[in-house]
Amino acid sequence: MTTDSPSPRVVCLAGGVGGARLADGLARVLPPDRLTIVVNTGDDFRHLGLTICPDLDTVTYTLAGVSNDETGWGRAGESRRALDEVARLGGPAWFGLGDLDLATHLTRSAWLDEGESLTAVTRRLCTGFGVAPAVLPMCDQPAPTLIVTDGGEVLPFQTWFVRERWQPAVRRVALPDDARATPAVIRALEAADVVLIAPSNPFVSIDPILNVYPIRALLEDVPRAVVAVSPIIAGQALKGPAAKMMGEMGLEPSAAAVAAYYGHLIDGFVYDQQDAGMAAEDGLALLCTDTIMSGTAGRERLAREVLGFAVELM
Repeated sequence: MTTDSPSPRVVCLAGGVGGARLADGLARVLPPDRLTIVVNTGDDFRHLGLTICPDLDTVTYTLAGVSNDETGWGRAGESRRALDEVARLGGPAWFGLGDLDLATHLTRSAWLDEGESLTAVTRRLCTGFGVAPAVLPMCDQPAPTLIVTDGGEVLPFQTWFVRERWQPAVRRVALPDDARATPAVIRALEAADVVLIAPSNPFVSIDPILNVYPIRALLEDVPRAVVAVSPIIAGQALKGPAAKMMGEMGLEPSAAAVAAYYGHLIDGFVYDQQDAGMAAEDGLALLCTDTIMSGTAGRERLAREVLGFAVELM
């Protein structure tokens, strides 16, 4: 990109902490009307009578500058009085809800109960948090991700991820076959010059988005640059179970394996300098750089590098 050229229209597919941090970097270098973040909602679930949307909230809180960077989820400066009282009363307190975070879930659930769509509710919440770029749920209907364990047990994602601390070995990830993208998501993808796949878990953050009809087909069929950023660095995930899952599902936990997993869907792949020497396959364009986003400066730096790389592929 040059200073006198218009910014590309960018859609970022995101989930989890890595996705939220890249989205924040992009928001720092792009005009708000040129960035749309499509967020995984396969993690969403009902808890204590409320609709909880962990990835939507992580992205929103990060863009708003109110996220808890130490935990990677929830709000900074949280208290836990409500959850402590739930536990004292013998209620289900295994899912961490801070008092400020609880206000988000109460508000969302009230608006949903009034008949508003998740897309409309997310827009209202983003306005309340002062978030300017468009943040879109991948679909408005529930599209739950299920984990089939090595023992054959089928667990809702949050049960496996939080209550069981992602320890049961994963045989496969089960996704719904009836999820449909919203008109807003389809319009954003059809208009995009660049689609970025954030350094999120490919199996439980990105696959649920790609599984929503017709998102994968739009990425495959409409000319645009599609670039993925590896969540695996030197065989490990900075946060979360991606590397562990890869081993359990018969894949080498490596950046090269992530690139191969995305396959022909992507035109370019960004991987960390700790994996320098990765060979390109089938003409895939590669960018080797520092993918660790240390603070806001690190997020902005990586966003600029990834965008520049993607623009060259347009």
